[in-house]
Amino acid sequence: MMAYMSASERALYFFGRRLARCVYRVTAFGTDNLPEGGCLLLPNHITWVDAIVLQLACPRPIRYIIDEEFYRKPILHPFLRLLRCIPIDTRHSHSAIRAATEKIAEGEIVCLFPEGQLERAGTLLRLRRGYELIARHAKAPIVPVWLDQLWGSIFSFQGGRFFTKLPKRIPYPVTIAFGKPLKAEAADIATVREELLKLGEFCFSKRPSLNRHLAEPCVRGLKKRPFATAVVDGLDHSALSRSKLLGAAAALSRYFRKEFPDERIAIVLPASKGSMVANLAVTLADKVPVDLNFTIGRAANESCCKRANLRVAISATQFRERLKDFPWPERVLKLDDLMPRLKPQIILWWMISLLVPARLLLRLLKIPKKGGHSEAVLLFTSGSTGDPKGVVVSHRNIVGNVSQFRQLLDATKDDAILASLPFFHTFGSTVTLWYPLIEGVRIVTYPNPLEATKNAALIERYKLTLLLATPTFLRGYLRKVETDKLRSLRLVITGAEKLPLDLAKNFEERFNQRVFEGYGLTETSPVVSVNLPEPEPAHPGDYVQPSSRLGSVGKMAPGIAAEIREPETNRKLSLHESGIVWLRGVNIFEGYLRDPERTADVLQDGWLKTGDLGRFDEDGFLYIEGRLSRFSKIGGEMVPHEAIENKIVDLLDLSGKDERMVAIVGVQDKAKGEALVLLSAVDVDLAELRKELYASGVPNLWIPKHVQRVETIPVLASGKLDLKKCRELAPT
Repeated sequence: MMAYMSASERALYFFGRRLARCVYRVTAFGTDNLPEGGCLLLPNHITWVDAIVLQLACPRPIRYIIDEEFYRKPILHPFLRLLRCIPIDTRHSHSAIRAATEKIAEGEIVCLFPEGQLERAGTLLRLRRGYELIARHAKAPIVPVWLDQLWGSIFSFQGGRFFTKLPKRIPYPVTIAFGKPLKAEAADIATVREELLKLGEFCFSKRPSLNRHLAEPCVRGLKKRPFATAVVDGLDHSALSRSKLLGAAAALSRYFRKEFPDERIAIVLPASKGSMVANLAVTLADKVPVDLNFTIGRAANESCCKRANLRVAISATQFRERLKDFPWPERVLKLDDLMPRLKPQIILWWMISLLVPARLLLRLLKIPKKGGHSEAVLLFTSGSTGDPKGVVVSHRNIVGNVSQFRQLLDATKDDAILASLPFFHTFGSTVTLWYPLIEGVRIVTYPNPLEATKNAALIERYKLTLLLATPTFLRGYLRKVETDKLRSLRLVITGAEKLPLDLAKNFEERFNQRVFEGYGLTETSPVVSVNLPEPEPAHPGDYVQPSSRLGSVGKMAPGIAAEIREPETNRKLSLHESGIVWLRGVNIFEGYLRDPERTADVLQDGWLKTGDLGRFDEDGFLYIEGRLSRFSKIGGEMVPHEAIENKIVDLLDLSGKDERMVAIVGVQDKAKGEALVLLSAVDVDLAELRKELYASGVPNLWIPKHVQRVETIPVLASGKLDLKKCRELAPT
């Protein structure tokens, strides 16, 4: 049933639509999901013009529920009244609920923005429960709606301000997706959030820019501010401007195209200026860079080289001499020998990169127009639970994840990153290599993240603002670095392993720098979520939307959908329940190289089984409660290794140690399926420890039955526990 429209209302819609279409180009999906009768729309809320844009996508008039104060503004009131908007006073909402119910009963579409306020960080806020009352009173279906790409427009809060931004494009592209109707009784907070995130992932995946070849955004990024510094090598303090970096990589890429038909080229270098040039050059040559983890031993790297069919490697003379037991492939290119011979070509391509427009430069370099799902980068996992797996990361994965991380970080041209994480690590690859190349963020490289004193000196010397590290590496700063060395930092983010609360507290007390925990996997390219600083309130006492929460790994990046499923049956649970976290998005990898069995185990219908147990709170913060591989099933109960380790660390007073001193390992047990073994690098009285654990409330099933004294607890270069070696140390 269609609602009656007055002549003046029809005229306003007629002229208003045409005017709005001059400014916005709206692509709508799922309009056939709108019921024929009345319904309640629940969209995300990004800008001041969301209502106008949403109306462009909807074939029927929408009656908006609007804050009373906004509704009464003299300049807007005549128009809002003409459009029959419904004013609401949050303190006295009964009349608005009644009016909305009546409109829905008359067959009209009513819209309520369930967040209740504009997003200030581009991520979905807590959903308020008022919509449930309207839907249940009206017995009407609820239709979730997602508005995409409006973040960054002049009416959004991107950059910390409304309005005072220039439009990026006119007409401005917007994607809107209408979800399938939900029954009122089924549309609880967790379900609506889950459906909104799925619509957000659907819209994000439709962005045309995601299909570009990785080389294209790199070239376009380096063409901006060509004389600005791109990279400083922290060892010799030599620097490359953005145009010189592009010129050197372009010349080297031409050499690769001419000399090597190989699909993949290995790179065996620490984080450095040379490594950055090599990775970019291989990509410009339309080949796949494979940064090998030179810390994991000969056998593991032989496995990597064989699986990826690597016959060519890029390295440097000095570094090669240090790796005495590395399985070098047939041919090794030494940058320190090769680059001087290419000097004339480097100068030529440097001049070309300065003078030629980006579109023509891409043609001269023979960069394909599309990358999409084809392999862009091959990363090998650290092998913490077995042999390293080859993770195929596509052009779409990296371009998409850089776009997601860009929105979260919102970096400025004055930001600069310490790039000490190795590029063979997924965090180092995307966040300190490809992200700076594409976004124009300056980096300072250093080959060893464990040398905290030298890294801190670089932070002070170059006034770096962003430190990305693992908790293991931060412990070195606490032990060795003076308090004033890190004062230029505005953001310290950790990933790869769980951030201990005592470490975060001690770091903040010592350096006056909060540590923000993020979450990601090699298979997610890697960024999934991150805690961020709360924005400054406009006025003292103003409410500030939460951007971080203690114990969580932050809010998810835009364009990622999530489900929580039961570990054993895969039955879908509420987002607010604990279970295995499943993710879907443009950043989800393409599969394991030549390993269809393990790929099928973790990738199902576009969803990634992370292997992590977690849950979401009502504000959308993700809590990771542990790896499934770090749980034992004893007597039918899931027993968390990390929780037991933390308790033992407290009881033995080991929290101040720089190194990991204990680890829990599960071994087979005939009686109860598994038994717990405590690996300890310190002497432990097991009987006394068991007594203290029991007295502190630890369940009997959780208390280890055996202790194995070891010299050191095996850890990987990233600081993660080496589970494979731990299991080898545990008695069977």
